[in-house]
Amino acid sequence: MRTAIVGAALLVAGAVAAAIGILPPSAVFELWDRVWPILLFVLAITVVTELAAAAGLFTVIAQRTARWGRGRAWALWLLVALFATLSTIFLSLDTTAVLLTPVVVVLARHSGLDPLPFALTTVWLANTGSLLLPVSNLTNLLAQHAMGDPSPLSFAARMAAPAVVAIVVPLAVIFVLYRRSLLGRYGTGSEVDVDDPVLFRWSAVVVGALVPLLVSGLPVWMPAVGAAIVLGAVFMVRRRGVLRLGLLPWQLIVLASGLFLFIEALHAVGLGTVLAAVSGEGESPLALLRLALTGMAGANAIDNLPAYLALEPSAGSPLRLAALLIGVNAGPLITPWASLATLLWHQRLTSMGVEIRWRRYVVLGAIVAPLTVVLSTLALALVA
Repeated sequence: MRTAIVGAALLVAGAVAAAIGILPPSAVFELWDRVWPILLFVLAITVVTELAAAAGLFTVIAQRTARWGRGRAWALWLLVALFATLSTIFLSLDTTAVLLTPVVVVLARHSGLDPLPFALTTVWLANTGSLLLPVSNLTNLLAQHAMGDPSPLSFAARMAAPAVVAIVVPLAVIFVLYRRSLLGRYGTGSEVDVDDPVLFRWSAVVVGALVPLLVSGLPVWMPAVGAAIVLGAVFMVRRRGVLRLGLLPWQLIVLASGLFLFIEALHAVGLGTVLAAVSGEGESPLALLRLALTGMAGANAIDNLPAYLALEPSAGSPLRLAALLIGVNAGPLITPWASLATLLWHQRLTSMGVEIRWRRYVVLGAIVAPLTVVLSTLALALVA
């Protein structure tokens, strides 16, 4: 409920800005046109994951993954890291946050392990792992256009070195933090039978078809909505009681809507101008670090997408745009609202009864985010 209250307050603040003329109606309509596909995707993909979880799909995936770890917690953790990295690179950070989080939580519980290092690995890599390809992050798609539309391979060639660093650094921090539990062993646990094989098969087919459709070039809300409709229809026939209003992430939708509107109002009063002045100019290593760290600060203050849009005009070159992407992609690990993926991840954890205090998340992020951004930017400067 606290999430909804904060979102409602932000909506009211944004509405007041629009009512008194700070935010013109054209800007509000342009904002709505930009964000409604994102919000619809969030709503639909959340329904898909809730229904797939109810059908036992994630439990079965977790059971099979646990076997591959062969009882070694560190091996299981590295498998999770690999899945999170590949999912983020090819399916986008938001998809990783929604689809992989329930898998890793069930996996850890099934193996008798602490779910927090696995959950933290998922959300950190969902952000830091989104540097390599244009499809990995919406900011990358925007930057690809600003760079002159290089091919995905050319884009990846420029971003490869910082992308590797941005993946390795958070993993190293997590291993140091949780080394005792990760160096232990686990039991695979007993196999859990699927209650309804028909629901399970439908869920497996729908999610299996959804994954490639999310990278097919279609707007991602389309396959997500289609998958939610199909699974909803199957559950209506097989297990109607699962279908309830609680499946809809309405609190998250309210918060995201309020955040977008409030940030747009801040743009109208000159936020972008301030950020551009702070970011400086030039392509020396220090200049690139200044821009990347400004992007990181902006992302954690106002969310990574508006931070990118505010700073894009001051980037001015492909190399500086790459540094900006490091800041807004690998840097939003401190505040809960720094990226939509983080909010989606936390919503999935809450729905599964896993608690992580935001204070602890902020403290850990304040350590790993600057370290990741600085080392990744230096890697970019080194190979430029």
